[in-house]
Amino acid sequence: MNDLKQDIDNRIALYALISRLMMQEVDETFLNQLESDEAVLSLLPNYRDWSKRKELSRKELVDQYYNVDYVNLFIMHLVPYESFYTRDDQMIESGGDNPVLQLYNALDFRVELEKARVVSPDHIGVELEFMYMLCDAQKKALEADDAEGVCELLSVQHGFLKDHLLEWAPLFLINAKRESRTPLYHDGTELALEFLLSDFEYVTQKRKEHCDNIEAEEEAQA
Repeated sequence: MNDLKQDIDNRIALYALISRLMMQEVDETFLNQLESDEAVLSLLPNYRDWSKRKELSRKELVDQYYNVDYVNLFIMHLVPYESFYTRDDQMIESGGDNPVLQLYNALDFRVELEKARVVSPDHIGVELEFMYMLCDAQKKALEADDAEGVCELLSVQHGFLKDHLLEWAPLFLINAKRESRTPLYHDGTELALEFLLSDFEYVTQKRKEHCDNIEAEEEAQA
């Protein structure tokens, strides 16, 4: 499980970054954290090199650029909810019948819609936060040497990416990148898209390797 231990912190950090970026408008605290990490900045090259970051204060950038762009992308012009893309009537399912909410409840993941300022639990920011929670739980299972728990969590991650996020988020992210007006959201949506696609390949591979090893060990002990 050593390779899983090396990878999990990076996955947690990336899911934390993109879920926060897409959950709500940025603030100066978030930007301070973002810009203090050169490794993260390297993932956002257009944002890192944007001349206005040197010309204007962070407050001016937040008020005049970033939050205007966020409202344009996530509230006014695009719809960041899974049910809009997957339902035939293109209605947002905010009630208890939403299959994403049922999965959250089954895994004891609670969504405070008012606090998150979203109208449905299948908002892209919440779904990315759910992946963050699953990765964090996987890290704890790794630290406890719980091989079966790791296998189960990789399976849940694989299923959620396959059946939910990758069913609709790529289309949203492609449109959001095209409509973005600032390098922050241009780079952020591109990063999210590339990471989700690569993470699905990673989880698919690690799930097969890890769970197959467990099955082989169980058969050897039988």
